[in-house]
Amino acid sequence: MPDIVKVKTGSKFEEHGSYSRLVAIDNLIFVSNTAGRNPRTKTIPEDLTEQTLQVLANIETALAAVDASLADVVAARVFVQFPQDVETVMTAYGEKMRGINPTLTMTCPALGAPEYRVEIEVTAYRGAATANARMMKISL
Repeated sequence: MPDIVKVKTGSKFEEHGSYSRLVAIDNLIFVSNTAGRNPRTKTIPEDLTEQTLQVLANIETALAAVDASLADVVAARVFVQFPQDVETVMTAYGEKMRGINPTLTMTCPALGAPEYRVEIEVTAYRGAATANARMMKISL
């Protein structure tokens, strides 16, 4: 039987929606769609680069709770509220995730409120950061 750990942050949304911020099943880790609300100030940065980095910091904190890190991320889904913001989000995300190179889906659906300009969901595998990884290039 696998070990399952469910992590909550105390967010009212997690309680209302009855979900966990993170669920780890042995080394496989799923992190719920995460917004850029600063957990200390409860504010969401207006600056889109800062908001994107706050989202990733929130994910990083959740991963650290189960002894994982952003370097263990193997797949990411990035939801950008407004199509004109994709370039800014991609730049901030790319700088933070450079060298990790998970799969990426980036799309522009409506989000829960206008101040949520970016939200990110990830899947990680604890230990991926130190695993032997082989890079391949192919032509499509």
